[in-house]
Amino acid sequence: MSKKTKASWAEPYKIKMVELLKMPTISQRKKMIIEAGYNTFLLKSKDVYIDLLTDSGTSAMSDRQWAGLMLGDEAYAGSENYYNLEKSVKKYYGYKYIIPTHQGRGAENILSKILIKKGDIIPGNMYFTTTRLHQELAGGTFIDVIIDEAHDSKSLHPFKGNIDLKKVEALISKYGKDKIPYICVATTVNMAGGQPISLENLKQLRTLTKKNNIKIILDMTRIAENAYFIKLREKGYSKKSIASIVKEICDQTDGATMSAKKDALVNIGGFLAINDKELFEEASNLVVVYEGLHTYGGLAGRDMEAMAIGIQESVSDNHINARIGQVLYLGEKLKEAGIPIVEPIGGHGIFLDAKRFLPHIKQDHYPAQTLAAEIYIDSGVRTMERGIVSAGRNSKTGKNYYPELELVRLTIPRRVYTQAHMDVVAESIIKVYKRKEKIKGLKMTYEPKYLRFFQAKFEKL
Repeated sequence: MSKKTKASWAEPYKIKMVELLKMPTISQRKKMIIEAGYNTFLLKSKDVYIDLLTDSGTSAMSDRQWAGLMLGDEAYAGSENYYNLEKSVKKYYGYKYIIPTHQGRGAENILSKILIKKGDIIPGNMYFTTTRLHQELAGGTFIDVIIDEAHDSKSLHPFKGNIDLKKVEALISKYGKDKIPYICVATTVNMAGGQPISLENLKQLRTLTKKNNIKIILDMTRIAENAYFIKLREKGYSKKSIASIVKEICDQTDGATMSAKKDALVNIGGFLAINDKELFEEASNLVVVYEGLHTYGGLAGRDMEAMAIGIQESVSDNHINARIGQVLYLGEKLKEAGIPIVEPIGGHGIFLDAKRFLPHIKQDHYPAQTLAAEIYIDSGVRTMERGIVSAGRNSKTGKNYYPELELVRLTIPRRVYTQAHMDVVAESIIKVYKRKEKIKGLKMTYEPKYLRFFQAKFEKL
């Protein structure tokens, strides 16, 4: 954890089962990354030593969750596990209605179809890849309204995920409130480096949207991690529980999409939660078309049961302190070594600033993609790009987006790795940093139409 921590701490769990890891040789790793087109998404899992590609669906479930799998009611309609999930969502998040989906993007798809009309504007605190694509496919246009500090990796603003209210007011003035179906607010903003929103900012936004009859839809994927930062950094919350802060965040919104593969500690699953009964009925009808019946939404009963239990575990103060403590531990080690990272350290991972790490590689030669490949070659550690490749192209002009932030994400799965693994990761990155001048960029050789970062291929210049 941070240097300021006075006492040692330990994870609030013990290990019951292990999965053996294999370390490919450096010659094997070089061959594998070439075969994968220098895209870490295209590496085989068996060829990865420490996997920091994502925290989505990669968490270790608890013994209670595994026991819950045995209670799966696999009835096609009216599964008991659906009602257990519904109870968890109502208790810990407070939303009236829930529609399960196979994962978060299933909820984004249904939400976009029921709320967005062609020509609509959807403001949000920095884009996320699948969210923006669903908005565009529904005929809308995403516009970034995050505060300017979010685009500066060196800024120490405590809540870089906050929405700039003046930017929102300008959009209302320019397009009219009827053209804005909702404002999308993400907790611990992924593309900004896992940066949180403050409750003060969210409440101010709520006042503004109520005045203009505009909905707030929460991307609550990492809401418990955001609650941790509110408890740590926002005045008046230091003595409140993570669970109570999570509930207070949800109370300021009209609905939410959830990828339960993150905070809720499951390997698959998500949901759409809303308070409006008419919207719920419309979404319930659409989920049958795209996911499955409204009481299973593409999930097995056992997965809904594991999710219901995971939601409860995710808001435990002990769990979240240890989860973010491990992220802070790795971040502090890298900072001490002079590695350029996004600060303050975020909730779900460490984000390397590839522009500062590899200043000699211009953005058109994919510095973040290059750096992720180099880290794998050095140590078998798999990370991922969050820069120009992830940003993609403007769907109307076909031109690349050029984000200010060109990042490599080291995403820490929950309850999976030890501090010793974090030491190995830090040592590898420091080693790559020492030879950074010798590293050359990439050119793209294959580009899929949508979400290119998943499947694009590259080769060395």
